[in-house]
Amino acid sequence: MSTSRAPRTWFLTGASRGLGATWAEAILARGDRLTATARDARTLRPLADRYGEQVLALELDVTDTASVNDAVSTAEKRFGGIDVLVNNAGHMLHGALEEATEDQIRAQIDVNYLGAAWTTRAVLPGMRERRAGHIMQVSSIGGLVAYPALGIYNSSKWALEAMSQSLAAEVAAFGIHVTLVEPIMFPTELGSASPQVTRNPAYQHAREALFAGAKSAGFEVGDIATTADALLALADAPAPPLRVLFGTGGLEVLRTEYAGRLAALEEWDHLSRLAQGTPNGG
Repeated sequence: MSTSRAPRTWFLTGASRGLGATWAEAILARGDRLTATARDARTLRPLADRYGEQVLALELDVTDTASVNDAVSTAEKRFGGIDVLVNNAGHMLHGALEEATEDQIRAQIDVNYLGAAWTTRAVLPGMRERRAGHIMQVSSIGGLVAYPALGIYNSSKWALEAMSQSLAAEVAAFGIHVTLVEPIMFPTELGSASPQVTRNPAYQHAREALFAGAKSAGFEVGDIATTADALLALADAPAPPLRVLFGTGGLEVLRTEYAGRLAALEEWDHLSRLAQGTPNGG
Protein backbone atom coordinates (compact mmCIF):
# COMPACT_ATOMS: atom_id res chain seq x y z
CA MET A 1 0.00 0.00 0.00
CA SER A 2 1.27 3.44 -0.92
CA THR A 3 2.23 5.68 1.98
CA SER A 4 1.65 8.85 -0.05
CA ARG A 5 -2.14 8.74 0.14
CA ALA A 6 -4.89 7.74 2.54
CA PRO A 7 -6.83 4.57 1.71
CA ARG A 8 -10.03 5.17 -0.22
CA THR A 9 -13.40 3.55 0.23
CA TRP A 10 -14.98 2.12 -2.93
CA PHE A 11 -18.44 0.81 -3.82
CA LEU A 12 -18.36 -1.55 -6.81
CA THR A 13 -21.35 -3.21 -8.47
CA GLY A 14 -20.97 -6.33 -10.58
CA ALA A 15 -17.89 -7.41 -8.63
CA SER A 16 -18.14 -11.17 -9.10
CA ARG A 17 -16.88 -11.62 -12.67
CA GLY A 18 -15.19 -9.99 -15.64
CA LEU A 19 -13.85 -6.49 -15.22
CA GLY A 20 -15.53 -6.14 -11.82
CA ALA A 21 -13.74 -9.13 -10.31
CA THR A 22 -10.39 -7.90 -11.62
CA TRP A 23 -10.98 -4.41 -10.29
CA ALA A 24 -12.14 -5.65 -6.89
CA GLU A 25 -8.91 -7.60 -6.44
CA ALA A 26 -6.75 -4.63 -7.47
CA ILE A 27 -8.59 -2.19 -5.21
CA LEU A 28 -8.13 -4.42 -2.19
CA ALA A 29 -4.56 -5.42 -3.06
CA ARG A 30 -3.41 -1.83 -2.81
CA GLY A 31 -4.96 -1.42 0.63
CA ASP A 32 -8.21 0.39 -0.13
CA ARG A 33 -11.54 -0.57 1.42
CA LEU A 34 -14.26 -2.00 -0.77
CA THR A 35 -17.96 -2.74 -0.73
CA ALA A 36 -18.22 -5.42 -3.38
CA THR A 37 -21.70 -6.29 -4.62
CA ALA A 38 -23.19 -8.99 -6.81
CA ARG A 39 -26.60 -10.53 -7.42
CA ASP A 40 -25.38 -13.65 -5.59
CA ALA A 41 -23.26 -12.82 -2.54
CA ARG A 42 -21.90 -16.38 -2.44
CA THR A 43 -19.74 -15.56 -5.46
CA LEU A 44 -17.91 -12.98 -3.33
CA ARG A 45 -16.95 -15.32 -0.49
CA PRO A 46 -13.40 -15.97 -1.77
CA LEU A 47 -12.78 -12.21 -1.81
CA ALA A 48 -14.11 -11.82 1.72
CA ASP A 49 -12.04 -14.78 2.92
CA ARG A 50 -8.83 -13.24 1.57
CA TYR A 51 -9.33 -9.66 2.70
CA GLY A 52 -11.44 -9.94 5.85
CA GLU A 53 -12.64 -6.65 7.34
CA GLN A 54 -11.17 -4.70 4.43
CA VAL A 55 -14.07 -5.83 2.22
CA LEU A 56 -17.83 -5.76 2.71
CA ALA A 57 -19.51 -8.29 0.42
CA LEU A 58 -23.19 -7.59 -0.23
CA GLU A 59 -25.91 -9.14 -2.33
CA LEU A 60 -27.42 -6.45 -4.54
CA ASP A 61 -29.99 -6.23 -7.29
CA VAL A 62 -29.34 -2.81 -8.83
CA THR A 63 -32.86 -2.71 -10.29
CA ASP A 64 -34.35 -2.78 -6.78
CA THR A 65 -34.16 0.72 -5.31
CA ALA A 66 -34.77 -0.49 -1.74
CA SER A 67 -31.91 -2.97 -2.11
CA VAL A 68 -29.65 -0.25 -3.51
CA ASN A 69 -30.45 2.21 -0.73
CA ASP A 70 -29.92 -0.44 1.93
CA ALA A 71 -26.57 -1.50 0.45
CA VAL A 72 -25.26 2.07 0.25
CA SER A 73 -26.45 2.82 3.79
CA THR A 74 -24.77 -0.35 5.08
CA ALA A 75 -21.52 0.56 3.31
CA GLU A 76 -21.54 4.11 4.67
CA LYS A 77 -22.14 2.87 8.21
CA ARG A 78 -19.38 0.29 7.92
CA PHE A 79 -16.70 2.52 6.37
CA GLY A 80 -17.87 6.04 7.20
CA GLY A 81 -18.57 7.08 3.63
CA ILE A 82 -17.97 6.22 -0.03
CA ASP A 83 -15.15 7.92 -1.92
CA VAL A 84 -15.48 6.14 -5.27
CA LEU A 85 -18.57 4.55 -6.83
CA VAL A 86 -18.05 2.24 -9.80
CA ASN A 87 -21.28 1.31 -11.56
CA ASN A 88 -20.13 -1.81 -13.37
CA ALA A 89 -23.14 -4.15 -13.16
CA GLY A 90 -24.65 -4.80 -16.56
CA HIS A 91 -25.37 -7.22 -19.37
CA MET A 92 -25.42 -7.13 -23.17
CA LEU A 93 -28.54 -8.07 -25.12
CA HIS A 94 -27.39 -9.12 -28.58
CA GLY A 95 -30.14 -8.93 -31.17
CA ALA A 96 -32.17 -6.77 -33.52
CA LEU A 97 -35.00 -4.67 -32.12
CA GLU A 98 -37.72 -6.86 -33.63
CA GLU A 99 -36.11 -10.01 -32.22
CA ALA A 100 -36.09 -8.86 -28.59
CA THR A 101 -39.02 -9.40 -26.28
CA GLU A 102 -40.59 -6.59 -24.27
CA ASP A 103 -39.23 -8.10 -21.06
CA GLN A 104 -35.72 -8.32 -22.50
CA ILE A 105 -35.77 -4.68 -23.59
CA ARG A 106 -37.02 -3.48 -20.21
CA ALA A 107 -34.46 -5.62 -18.37
CA GLN A 108 -31.61 -4.16 -20.44
CA ILE A 109 -32.60 -0.60 -19.57
CA ASP A 110 -33.36 -1.55 -15.96
CA VAL A 111 -29.89 -2.94 -15.30
CA ASN A 112 -27.55 -0.89 -17.49
CA TYR A 113 -29.17 2.52 -17.14
CA LEU A 114 -31.65 2.65 -14.27
CA GLY A 115 -29.49 0.48 -12.03
CA ALA A 116 -26.64 2.96 -12.39
CA ALA A 117 -29.06 5.86 -11.82
CA TRP A 118 -30.38 4.38 -8.57
CA THR A 119 -26.92 3.66 -7.18
CA THR A 120 -25.66 7.10 -8.17
CA ARG A 121 -28.64 8.77 -6.49
CA ALA A 122 -28.01 6.77 -3.33
CA VAL A 123 -24.37 7.89 -2.92
CA LEU A 124 -24.88 11.54 -3.83
CA PRO A 125 -26.14 12.85 -0.45
CA GLY A 126 -23.06 11.54 1.36
CA MET A 127 -20.68 12.81 -1.31
CA ARG A 128 -22.35 16.22 -1.32
CA GLU A 129 -22.06 16.44 2.46
CA ARG A 130 -18.34 15.60 2.33
CA ARG A 131 -17.93 17.75 -0.80
CA ALA A 132 -15.85 15.06 -2.44
CA GLY A 133 -16.31 11.89 -4.45
CA HIS A 134 -15.77 10.21 -7.80
CA ILE A 135 -18.53 8.42 -9.70
CA MET A 136 -17.30 6.07 -12.42
CA GLN A 137 -19.92 4.84 -14.87
CA VAL A 138 -18.91 1.82 -16.93
CA SER A 139 -20.20 2.61 -20.39
CA SER A 140 -18.77 1.23 -23.65
CA ILE A 141 -17.52 2.25 -27.07
CA GLY A 142 -21.15 1.30 -27.81
CA GLY A 143 -22.18 4.25 -25.67
CA LEU A 144 -20.75 6.51 -28.37
CA VAL A 145 -21.44 4.53 -31.55
CA ALA A 146 -24.53 2.41 -32.31
CA TYR A 147 -24.08 -0.94 -34.04
CA PRO A 148 -26.58 -3.22 -35.82
CA ALA A 149 -27.86 -6.08 -33.65
CA LEU A 150 -26.77 -4.21 -30.52
CA GLY A 151 -29.20 -1.31 -30.60
CA ILE A 152 -30.93 -2.07 -27.30
CA TYR A 153 -27.63 -2.50 -25.45
CA ASN A 154 -26.26 0.62 -27.14
CA SER A 155 -29.33 2.64 -26.18
CA SER A 156 -28.86 1.72 -22.51
CA LYS A 157 -25.29 3.02 -22.67
CA TRP A 158 -26.22 6.15 -24.64
CA ALA A 159 -28.74 6.94 -21.89
CA LEU A 160 -26.03 6.42 -19.28
CA GLU A 161 -23.73 8.76 -21.20
CA ALA A 162 -26.32 11.54 -21.35
CA MET A 163 -27.28 11.23 -17.70
CA SER A 164 -23.66 11.23 -16.61
CA GLN A 165 -22.66 14.24 -18.69
CA SER A 166 -25.54 16.21 -17.17
CA LEU A 167 -24.71 14.87 -13.72
CA ALA A 168 -21.10 16.03 -14.01
CA ALA A 169 -22.30 19.60 -14.53
CA GLU A 170 -24.78 19.28 -11.65
CA VAL A 171 -22.31 18.05 -9.03
CA ALA A 172 -19.04 19.76 -9.93
CA ALA A 173 -19.87 22.54 -7.47
CA PHE A 174 -19.80 19.94 -4.69
CA GLY A 175 -16.32 18.67 -5.55
CA ILE A 176 -17.72 15.47 -7.09
CA HIS A 177 -16.19 14.10 -10.29
CA VAL A 178 -17.99 11.94 -12.86
CA THR A 179 -16.17 9.76 -15.38
CA LEU A 180 -17.58 7.55 -18.13
CA VAL A 181 -15.27 4.56 -18.60
CA GLU A 182 -15.71 3.25 -22.15
CA PRO A 183 -14.15 -0.20 -22.66
CA ILE A 184 -13.65 -1.35 -26.23
CA MET A 185 -12.96 -5.09 -26.45
CA PHE A 186 -12.01 -7.35 -23.53
CA PRO A 187 -12.57 -11.09 -22.91
CA THR A 188 -15.20 -10.65 -20.19
CA GLU A 189 -17.87 -13.11 -21.42
CA LEU A 190 -20.31 -10.20 -21.21
CA GLY A 191 -22.22 -11.34 -24.27
CA SER A 192 -22.25 -15.08 -23.62
CA ALA A 193 -23.33 -14.67 -20.00
CA SER A 194 -26.25 -12.37 -20.92
CA PRO A 195 -29.83 -13.22 -21.95
CA GLN A 196 -30.18 -13.54 -25.70
CA VAL A 197 -32.91 -13.20 -28.28
CA THR A 198 -34.42 -15.92 -30.42
CA ARG A 199 -32.79 -15.21 -33.74
CA ASN A 200 -34.83 -14.37 -36.81
CA PRO A 201 -33.03 -15.33 -40.05
CA ALA A 202 -34.31 -12.11 -41.60
CA TYR A 203 -31.74 -10.22 -39.52
CA GLN A 204 -28.70 -12.35 -40.28
CA HIS A 205 -27.33 -9.49 -42.35
CA ALA A 206 -27.36 -7.25 -39.25
CA ARG A 207 -25.29 -9.75 -37.26
CA GLU A 208 -22.85 -10.07 -40.13
CA ALA A 209 -22.57 -6.28 -40.35
CA LEU A 210 -21.84 -6.07 -36.62
CA PHE A 211 -18.91 -8.46 -36.81
CA ALA A 212 -17.66 -7.01 -40.08
CA GLY A 213 -17.67 -3.56 -38.51
CA ALA A 214 -15.64 -4.71 -35.52
CA LYS A 215 -13.16 -6.39 -37.84
CA SER A 216 -12.78 -3.37 -40.12
CA ALA A 217 -12.26 -1.11 -37.10
CA GLY A 218 -9.21 -3.18 -36.21
CA PHE A 219 -10.27 -3.67 -32.59
CA GLU A 220 -7.96 -6.03 -30.71
CA VAL A 221 -8.81 -7.89 -27.52
CA GLY A 222 -7.24 -6.11 -24.56
CA ASP A 223 -5.81 -7.42 -21.29
CA ILE A 224 -8.34 -7.38 -18.46
CA ALA A 225 -5.57 -7.24 -15.84
CA THR A 226 -4.18 -3.93 -17.07
CA THR A 227 -7.61 -2.30 -16.99
CA ALA A 228 -7.20 -2.35 -13.21
CA ASP A 229 -4.03 -0.26 -13.52
CA ALA A 230 -5.96 2.25 -15.61
CA LEU A 231 -8.87 2.32 -13.16
CA LEU A 232 -6.60 2.99 -10.18
CA ALA A 233 -4.75 5.72 -12.10
CA LEU A 234 -8.11 7.28 -12.91
CA ALA A 235 -9.05 7.26 -9.22
CA ASP A 236 -5.74 8.95 -8.35
CA ALA A 237 -6.08 11.70 -10.98
CA PRO A 238 -6.72 15.07 -9.31
CA ALA A 239 -8.76 16.27 -12.30
CA PRO A 240 -10.22 13.15 -13.95
CA PRO A 241 -11.84 13.32 -17.40
CA LEU A 242 -15.54 13.07 -18.15
CA ARG A 243 -14.80 10.30 -20.65
CA VAL A 244 -11.96 7.84 -21.13
CA LEU A 245 -11.64 4.94 -23.53
CA PHE A 246 -10.24 1.70 -22.12
CA GLY A 247 -8.46 0.04 -25.02
CA THR A 248 -7.13 1.14 -28.39
CA GLY A 249 -8.71 1.74 -31.78
CA GLY A 250 -11.61 3.76 -30.49
CA LEU A 251 -10.31 7.19 -31.37
CA GLU A 252 -10.18 6.47 -35.10
CA VAL A 253 -13.67 4.95 -35.01
CA LEU A 254 -14.99 8.07 -33.28
CA ARG A 255 -13.26 10.41 -35.72
CA THR A 256 -15.03 8.62 -38.57
CA GLU A 257 -18.35 8.52 -36.71
CA TYR A 258 -18.44 12.20 -35.81
CA ALA A 259 -17.18 13.33 -39.22
CA GLY A 260 -20.00 11.35 -40.82
CA ARG A 261 -22.61 12.87 -38.52
CA LEU A 262 -21.47 16.42 -39.28
CA ALA A 263 -21.32 15.75 -43.02
CA ALA A 264 -24.88 14.41 -43.05
CA LEU A 265 -26.17 17.36 -41.04
CA GLU A 266 -24.48 19.78 -43.40
CA GLU A 267 -25.89 17.96 -46.44
CA TRP A 268 -29.42 18.36 -45.10
CA ASP A 269 -28.97 21.82 -43.61
CA HIS A 270 -31.39 23.17 -46.23
CA LEU A 271 -34.18 21.29 -44.46
CA SER A 272 -33.00 22.62 -41.11
CA ARG A 273 -33.32 26.14 -42.48
CA LEU A 274 -36.70 25.34 -44.02
CA ALA A 275 -37.95 24.11 -40.64
CA GLN A 276 -36.66 27.27 -38.94
CA GLY A 277 -38.78 29.55 -41.12
CA THR A 278 -38.44 33.30 -40.91
CA PRO A 279 -38.91 35.60 -37.89
CA ASN A 280 -42.55 36.58 -37.31
CA GLY A 281 -43.58 34.48 -40.28
CA GLY A 282 -42.30 37.13 -42.71
